Amino acid sequence: APTGSFTNPIKGSNGSDPFMVYYGGYYYLLTTTWSDVEITRATTIDGLKTAAPKVVWTQDSVAARCCNYWAPEVHKIGNRQGPTGTYVYQNVHVLEGGSTPYDTYTYKAQLAPTNAPNDWVIDGTILKIRGSNYFVFSGQDTTAGQAIWITPLTNAWTAGARSLISHPLESWERDGWYVNEGPQPLYHNGAIYLTYSASLCASTNSYSLGLLKYNGGDPTSINSWTKTGPYLTSANGNYGPGHNGFFTTPGGVTYIVFHATPDSAGDCGGNRYTMIQPMSWASDGVTPIFPVPAPLSASIPAYP
Repeated sequence: APTGSFTNPIKGSNGSDPFMVYYGGYYYLLTTTWSDVEITRATTIDGLKTAAPKVVWTQDSVAARCCNYWAPEVHKIGNRQGPTGTYVYQNVHVLEGGSTPYDTYTYKAQLAPTNAPNDWVIDGTILKIRGSNYFVFSGQDTTAGQAIWITPLTNAWTAGARSLISHPLESWERDGWYVNEGPQPLYHNGAIYLTYSASLCASTNSYSLGLLKYNGGDPTSINSWTKTGPYLTSANGNYGPGHNGFFTTPGGVTYIVFHATPDSAGDCGGNRYTMIQPMSWASDGVTPIFPVPAPLSASIPAYP
């Protein structure tokens, strides 16, 4: 049962591309700030509204790492080839920190697939399947705009060859531009999914989520994934909802965190705000049911 409630938005401005984890008694929130990497933490979801963000990385003097910081994500990764630690994935660059998400990070490496052009490798995330780590990201597809790609990881900062697992062929993926971006893993009762954001965030309010279900087999094969969508579409004055993350409370309740804009024409800028709502599941126990973006005045249950 919920122990309280909160209202959205959790972050009213510069709340784009949100990512959250729960670790060591705190909720950690990362969003796009354009100029640096900030992490906000609090012991409750509602506490994130008033907690002061901490800058854990800011632009250095290397021009190759200039100038926009999109979709930062923090992951705890350990394997035989590399030490256990926390890593922030920031576009194509990997930042290395200590044992907790709140540590200050230093530049580690440029993470680039061995067969990828040095162009538009963004929105990277970590997918875990059968004990192996994969880097999933959005990159250019010469036949159809931005696509979702996957590459195996040797360690937290070394990628192999990329493989295409989704490109924007459906009409709901092509409003404004052909876009698949912001991939995000979702695990539940043994099922594995990847969400992603489709269509252009600017000049349209059609920005929404697509869903890839892993059906077994080789994760780097497009034939191992089934696509459905769209989900989390505009509603109740929240336009262009998308670029989401998932996190789980200590009691095992899964929430979705995403951004939206009050602009009915769509927007890709800093007026996008961060929203959080609980997920639910179909009667089979594994199929996700995405929420309808609730009015900002709505009371959202806070589960322990």
